[in-house]
Amino acid sequence: MRLKFLLRPSWLALVVGVLAFAFACFTLLSPWQFSRNDEREAQNRAIEASLTADPRPLNDVLPQGAVPDTDTEWTRVEITGSYLPEHEVVARLRTVQGQPAFEVLTPFRATDGQVVLVDRGYLQPDSRTEVPPYAAPPAGTVTIVARIREDENDPKNRDAFADASTHGKLQSYSVDSRVVARSSGLDIRSGYFQLDSDQPGVLNALPLPQTDAGPFFSYALQWIAFGVMAIAGLVYFTVRELKPGGVLNEMAEKNKRKRKSVAEILAEDDAAANETGGEDRTEQPAQRN
Repeated sequence: MRLKFLLRPSWLALVVGVLAFAFACFTLLSPWQFSRNDEREAQNRAIEASLTADPRPLNDVLPQGAVPDTDTEWTRVEITGSYLPEHEVVARLRTVQGQPAFEVLTPFRATDGQVVLVDRGYLQPDSRTEVPPYAAPPAGTVTIVARIREDENDPKNRDAFADASTHGKLQSYSVDSRVVARSSGLDIRSGYFQLDSDQPGVLNALPLPQTDAGPFFSYALQWIAFGVMAIAGLVYFTVRELKPGGVLNEMAEKNKRKRKSVAEILAEDDAAANETGGEDRTEQPAQRN
């Protein structure tokens, strides 16, 4: 019966592999790319809106205790208070416009008592890959305009550190208010605030992300296409195997013809040995009297 090949272990393994791949394409990979496309569109809308909107008081956008999210990120807010440079941390291993950089993170105490983390911008490393000298933030009470940002997540959850390589300057592997809160002992609210250019304390203002759509939507469609092609290929080969002349049946017939019993192999070996022995005897020269 031609349907027997469907029960072969190799065929079952092929079917399971193809279906698992297609399932991943439809339920994991393409939705993941669609979600990244939605995130990029939301980010682009937020950045474009912030370019024309006036800055608002921090507590109007993020009441105390609120955490930044996709709805509030990139919104420009106005905060009045003073810098706390003694608790400053430098974020290392950063990249700005394709170049290595450091980012300077300074706690800022608002006039209402809450402490926020301000990203004062970036610095290019000096020739020895060290943090170059940079200006301290202004003393006293100032008013700053900054963009709300969500905390970064370090998968290893590493604390800020200082050793011989940092020359006594605290450094961290992420821009995260929780890391600076642990190193300083301050109660810093979640998220951080990225300074605009021409603001008190800014160094080199971080550039805004490009507001292009990105490749995520096309990637999602590609994963859907891959899943469809995998299933279509499985259906095609299944139909072909059901017809006479299927590859699996041909291979099975060839294997049957090639398969020999142990007795047949031994008999062939004996025959070959006898032929070799006979040839040796006929080639032996006759002895002379």
